Amino acid sequence: MGRKSNNQGQQGRKSGKVIDAAQLAKKVLNFLDNNYGKEFNAKQIIKKLEIRDSIAKGGVEPMLHKLAAAGNISKSPRNYFASVKEPEFIEGEVDFVNPRFAFIKPDSKHGLEEDVLIKEADLKHALDGDKVRIMVYPVKGSTGRLEGKVLEIVSRSRDEFVGRVEISPRFAFVVPDFKKMHYDIFVHRGDLGGAEHNQKVVVKLSDWREDDKNPTGKVTRVLGKAGEHEVEIHSIMAEFGLPFEYPQEVEDEANLIPEEISPEEIKNRRDMRDIPTFTIDPADAKDFDDAISYRVLDNGNLEIGVHIADVTHYVKPKTKLEKEAYERATSVYLVDRTIPMLPERLSNGLCSLRPNEDKLTFSCVFEMDENADVLNTWIGRTVTHSDRRFAYEEGQENIDKQEGDFYQELTLLNGLAKKLRKRRFDKGAVNFETVEVKFKLDEKGKPLGLFVKERKDIHKLIEEFMLLANRTVAEYVFNKNKGKDTFVYRIHDHPDVERLETFANFAKKFGHELKIGEGTRISMALNKLMEEILGKPEQNVLEQLAIRSMAKAKYTTEAKGHFGLAFQHYTHFTSPIRRYPDMMVHRLLQHYLDGGKSPEAETWEDKCLHSSEREKRAADSERASIKYKQVEFMSLAEEKDYDGIVTGVTEWGVFVEITETKCEGMIRVQDMKDDYYQFDEKNMRLIGTRNKKMITLGEKVMVRVVATDIDRRTIDLEFADNEPRNKRR
Repeated sequence: MGRKSNNQGQQGRKSGKVIDAAQLAKKVLNFLDNNYGKEFNAKQIIKKLEIRDSIAKGGVEPMLHKLAAAGNISKSPRNYFASVKEPEFIEGEVDFVNPRFAFIKPDSKHGLEEDVLIKEADLKHALDGDKVRIMVYPVKGSTGRLEGKVLEIVSRSRDEFVGRVEISPRFAFVVPDFKKMHYDIFVHRGDLGGAEHNQKVVVKLSDWREDDKNPTGKVTRVLGKAGEHEVEIHSIMAEFGLPFEYPQEVEDEANLIPEEISPEEIKNRRDMRDIPTFTIDPADAKDFDDAISYRVLDNGNLEIGVHIADVTHYVKPKTKLEKEAYERATSVYLVDRTIPMLPERLSNGLCSLRPNEDKLTFSCVFEMDENADVLNTWIGRTVTHSDRRFAYEEGQENIDKQEGDFYQELTLLNGLAKKLRKRRFDKGAVNFETVEVKFKLDEKGKPLGLFVKERKDIHKLIEEFMLLANRTVAEYVFNKNKGKDTFVYRIHDHPDVERLETFANFAKKFGHELKIGEGTRISMALNKLMEEILGKPEQNVLEQLAIRSMAKAKYTTEAKGHFGLAFQHYTHFTSPIRRYPDMMVHRLLQHYLDGGKSPEAETWEDKCLHSSEREKRAADSERASIKYKQVEFMSLAEEKDYDGIVTGVTEWGVFVEITETKCEGMIRVQDMKDDYYQFDEKNMRLIGTRNKKMITLGEKVMVRVVATDIDRRTIDLEFADNEPRNKRR
């Protein structure tokens, strides 16, 4: 009896403290399910699962046979076992967040809302932005998230990268600028294309064998010495795949278009050349998309014309010009230059509504009363003549001083615009007055200073009449056939409540309350917050975060509304020189004005998707060029202490926006020598273990610059009360 009792105790000890049968079965099943398509024998499973207990080891094979008999796993004649559980196969886009793992954002068609985590070893050399086909494991991993592995790369998002070349006697590497490219690119010395050590280059991936840790590439363009203005701007252009020039055949096609407007063309249009007309644009603008005409009608009402460059008269379908315009889809405005959608002959010449020239236009003409109520609308092709070109500052001065050209017309239009604007906000439009930073550059592109661009009444005047024209065109097409006709809309979904709650919690850290409870009008709550923060140090931070918490506006053929503008239907009609969707709108609008039937939506939806993607690329590249100039500006700025505001707190550092320059930098935890700081994730703060000092979101601080890195576009800061370190660039 005693012997039996002792044996039972030993088994209990082994199974209870080491691993019991149920745990073992679960562990084995999870392993096989997460290795779908592979077979393992008992010995391999023991090794893979690192089972060291002798009793558990002995129990693996009988358990496998038992699971196979129950149909939970499959067994081959050679006693190899495999999962029978069908995993999910999906496609998605890679977000390569750090060198250790990436997330796959599933395509919407799969209905999977959660991103899938994939470890670097299972990425199969997929890179950020790539479209991939993956297998999602049936069982969530130790992270508590869905996990999987890449089966194939469906398409590369890019095969060219910009970086700095490092040359050694036998080989070379290109260190990419792109933060989400976590591999250096190996280059054979014969493939350097004349590049010298430390120069910036464009490198094209040529090979990446399965067992190689790094891809191999070939230098396709030498940009020049790192740190020089032209080299860095070209680096940004190459990084985002922006074109450096037009193909010669596109330029040739543009140059062949006749400049004269034929009498026959004028006969087919409404002639509005005798009506006072003017343009209002930035002082340095050359492409004038839009003009406004104004006159008083015999009945005492006002006629306001919004006239838009008739680009599609010159850019015909199936031409090289059309193909290039579609490929670019938008003009890109970098910190020192414009990369136009159309060649200069069109953008600054034929299409541009320059003063004292007859121009072909597409117009919305409104009959309005003094309350800004629209009584009648006419839409169609016109010929116009701009009498005056105003810069924004000049137009504002005429309103303020009540003198100068067209000051009465400008004043009256400004009054109408204010009424339109008030009506829009009363209906629930959101008032985001974003802070826009502009640089003063010398002839070599060196930043001499920066200033925050101020939005005045004259900017809002133009904005309101362009919004009115865009909305009118969208409503005309929608109402014509109850929304059944294919058209290009600009939509903006209602914000996701969860993301708004996250933003509300963030705003609370700065001492602001955003009420988004049941029955609260979100737009009113947001507008109230925007009024509260106007002119305060946290304005820029909270505005940017508010915008990020919103859904992204996009182009689509779906006739949905625009939350931010509080319009039921909205489109982009007013900027065809710089936006391809506006060209699509012009074509479809004329097609319907001519009595045409609705085309199939699918082709137009594909063009909308392409345009939205190109718009994002343009915005990302514009931000990168501004960040580059901010880093360069701070590297040249005087060494002094700056007022700042804490905009982010993470376990590895504190993000601070310098109030004076709107530049954001980071203070690394490892550089904070006064104490050991721990991250309190729940309250988004760092707490010193000894001094109990807290660093929290929204806190006003004093900082100094200790290092700037133009390659990585980063600024390293330290708290001003630290012992000063030597500034590094």
